[in-house]
Amino acid sequence: MTSTPREAEGRIGPVGAFLCRVLLLGVCLPGPVLLAVDVSSMRPDSPKDFWGLLAGGVFTTIVGVGFGVFGLRVVNRSRRDSRQLAASGVAATAEILTVENYIGGEDPGLRLCVRISGPEFTSFEAETTRPVDASLVPGAVLGARVDPSDRLFTFTHAA
Repeated sequence: MTSTPREAEGRIGPVGAFLCRVLLLGVCLPGPVLLAVDVSSMRPDSPKDFWGLLAGGVFTTIVGVGFGVFGLRVVNRSRRDSRQLAASGVAATAEILTVENYIGGEDPGLRLCVRISGPEFTSFEAETTRPVDASLVPGAVLGARVDPSDRLFTFTHAA
């Protein structure tokens, strides 16, 4: 069974993952704390204050927990990709087939179409974006690491 090639998420080490999780916990907590304070307050100053705090607590809970869960998924996916490539990845080469300018988001870059090949799997083509670099030209060969079971790949040196 072959799957669509997917580039591994950017690598986050264990300390970076821990710090990200602590930061994401800080993003998630203000909403529930505000909600708990509002609900537990015995004597609201006025019904208007009560409903304002309640609406603010519900809104910040939904937004904060949403951002926190999204961030946690990104961190966990990065760690999972790193462990998967370390455990079952094989050395490969990535030949650049085409290079075109890419303007997306804040940073311009290059969109590369690469052919990734190695001894333990059939070669496949994938697209990736990289920062502008004069050495990224058609025909250049980059080092890569690939998990042959699901075609997860990463470049082994800065490209």
